[in-house]
Amino acid sequence: MDDETISGEQPDDVTETDTEVTLDEVDRGILYVLQRDARNITIEEIATEVEVSASTVRNRINKLEDTEVIENYTPQINYERAGFPLKVLFICSIDPDTRGQVAQEVLAIAGVVDINELVTSERNLHIQSVATSTRDLTRMTKQLNKHGLIIHSSEIITNHYAQPWGHFEFE
Repeated sequence: MDDETISGEQPDDVTETDTEVTLDEVDRGILYVLQRDARNITIEEIATEVEVSASTVRNRINKLEDTEVIENYTPQINYERAGFPLKVLFICSIDPDTRGQVAQEVLAIAGVVDINELVTSERNLHIQSVATSTRDLTRMTKQLNKHGLIIHSSEIITNHYAQPWGHFEFE
């Protein structure tokens, strides 16, 4: 297969984050394997699974990173096991026109680890945080309110389950 399949060309009126990248079967296979366990698999093992050379896999991963299909490699932390027992999901609302800016500002609050912006729904900002105590949780709640967020609920997260998206599975 050709290493040049990924194309990052975009029309002049599209922002860089809106660019769609064309993926072939090899690209999708690589993404599937990386989603399964990027930490414990070698380039050679990926190459065997997707039936291409190791150098092709290296080149494809570089292109997937360069075109921001792969944005980062992040460990999934078990905060409770690490001594931080309160992982909390805040379900919030904010004016859609300021949602992105507020999300960036809220990331600076100590304890905030992840934010999901939702396009639809009144409850359009989901903020995950890790608190060390109920006092710490109260501090975060006050800081979120200072940013103009309406907190509809705060839920303690006990477990998180994930799997690779099946569309990327190599056939």
